[in-house]
Amino acid sequence: MNQTISTKNLKRTLGRKELFPIAIGQIIGAGVMALTGVAISMTGRSVSLAYILAGIAVLFIAVHVVFASSVVRFRGGNYTQTATFVGQKFAGIYIIFFIVSNVSLAIYAISFADYLLALIPGLPSKLIAGILMSVVFAVNFFGIKKAIKLQKTMVIILLGAILLFIGFGVFKIEPGYFSQPGFLTNGLGGLLLAMALLTFAASGGSMIVNLSAEAKNPKKDLPMVMIVSTLVVSVLYALMAVVASGVLPIENVANQPLTLVANIILPDWLYVVFIVGGAMFALVTTLNGQLAFVTKPIMQACVDNWFPRSLAKLHPKYNTPYKLLIGFYIIGMVPILVNIDIEMIASFALLVVFIATIMKAVGVFRLPKLFEKQWLQSPFYMKNFWFYLLNGIGILVLLVQVFLLASNLNTIGLVGNLVVLVGAIAFGLIRNKKVKMEISIEEN
Repeated sequence: MNQTISTKNLKRTLGRKELFPIAIGQIIGAGVMALTGVAISMTGRSVSLAYILAGIAVLFIAVHVVFASSVVRFRGGNYTQTATFVGQKFAGIYIIFFIVSNVSLAIYAISFADYLLALIPGLPSKLIAGILMSVVFAVNFFGIKKAIKLQKTMVIILLGAILLFIGFGVFKIEPGYFSQPGFLTNGLGGLLLAMALLTFAASGGSMIVNLSAEAKNPKKDLPMVMIVSTLVVSVLYALMAVVASGVLPIENVANQPLTLVANIILPDWLYVVFIVGGAMFALVTTLNGQLAFVTKPIMQACVDNWFPRSLAKLHPKYNTPYKLLIGFYIIGMVPILVNIDIEMIASFALLVVFIATIMKAVGVFRLPKLFEKQWLQSPFYMKNFWFYLLNGIGILVLLVQVFLLASNLNTIGLVGNLVVLVGAIAFGLIRNKKVKMEISIEEN
């Protein structure tokens, strides 16, 4: 096999200082702008507590990824973990889920353009979205180092915008924040419902597992970055929620975007800074992070012959899977140009991805036996009882997420997930005959 067509040849240049910006940028999205107000309607000012609980819930959801990532390097990220713990056929099924779930790239560019138009009316929306998609694609095309450099700069500005919101707002919080009425407005049930909703805003950090092939020390760095970035962002979200729910009466901010409070607590020019550095950069960091990792599991699937191997070829100069990147650039540009409802298409894989994640989490129960020596040496090693308990809790939280997703999907969304499921199973069973999987696990 041509040695250039392998995830072995990706350069291992990512340490914690490179992985943290990717993880933080992936977690912080525009969802916090919209979901905070919805969560306030569910639980009132205890939305801050809901964010902390959501962060803990997200860690339980990702605990199987943390454990698995701590024993060996999975060069194909979630794809390789799925193949290892569930099986070859299911790996083929999973990669279809993964591809469909990542057609959402255009959403970030279109939303960015919408925010910009709110500040500067009259700009051509499609042109703005297309330029952003092209710039982020070009940055990733010319190498992971350039993508990381862009991510670091934007994440610093993004965190600054969040601290700006918190810093100006904390002095305008009305007295009696933790007293009734206004706190736990719908009891424990409302708090738990808000927590479940906000897990979508606090999730995303575990996706850096898909950069395993490029990490310097994946067994130590990836789990640590997943945990720390999730907790840090959850605390920041909680502080933002204190301001969002404490400055105005609950009835004024329930179901309202975060920008409502921002417009009140910030001077006009700082409000613009918050919108650009906060909401808009949150979209760009998510888009940039997604393009940085999305090709790597698919690249390994190409090496394994689920798709033509030639698609996984690395650029001779920039060491990037340029053909796959071009493919995702086209996927991102088409909805911008022809007004396809890409959010609806992306929802076709939401439910099945969570179901696949549950199956992988169940498969990870085999970890102590499959990687007995490596598990004993893992920085996250614990007695099997605690390992099984924590992974079991994670599966229960995932089941709750599946229930919530299924109950919120409309008929089209449910049918779409069913179609993707049937198509993925057919692909996995039929293509499996031609697959010859490369060993994409390494101890170092």
